[in-house]
Amino acid sequence: MLLAGLLAASGTPRALAQSPQAPESKDAAYTRTITERADKIVAKLPDLAPAKAPKVRSVIVDQYRALNEIHEARKARLAALKAQNPDEATKKAQTEKIEAETTAALDKLHPQYLKRLGKQLTTAQIEQVKDGMTYGVLPITVRAYNDMLPDLTEAQKTQIVAWLTEAREKAMDAGTSEQKHAWFGKYKGKINNYLSAAGIDMKQAGKDWEVRRAQAAGAGQK
Repeated sequence: MLLAGLLAASGTPRALAQSPQAPESKDAAYTRTITERADKIVAKLPDLAPAKAPKVRSVIVDQYRALNEIHEARKARLAALKAQNPDEATKKAQTEKIEAETTAALDKLHPQYLKRLGKQLTTAQIEQVKDGMTYGVLPITVRAYNDMLPDLTEAQKTQIVAWLTEAREKAMDAGTSEQKHAWFGKYKGKINNYLSAAGIDMKQAGKDWEVRRAQAAGAGQK
């Protein structure tokens, strides 16, 4: 009775009055993550009208969610196949079928996404969105090749950009950061083979570039 009287007299303590906060659901956490990711991309878009920002963010968020659904469906199907423990021939055939259908779904989604972006953004702004979704690897890699190989011909520079652009289109649809970087790694291997075939010693060029970078860094510290 004494405790009840004290509580009635002084008011219910804040700690008792507040109900415990419900833990964030997995879907809510994912929505928050992709929204923050989209916000960062939109924030860097040049000359974007303020009224368009929420619309563009929504398009990007929807794309991330759609991509996740496709990749999660692939994972679930592969897991179910593994649980069935089929013979090797069946496993190979079914795996190839799952991968082909996943690729087809991604290939269908990709142009639809670009069309939605095109209703809100300029071509240059869409390029910025693509770079935002792929960590800016394309421009960073182009600068690296030009810096490492200052004597590249215009034809070689054009081919490098073309292949890295193709890599970026693939990487945009990848399910993880590792997979995104893997696409660029695959195309960089293609570029290196192309340059080696043109008579460029890529291994030596890399060593020479490291020396130049070290010298530049040392000069900058003086």
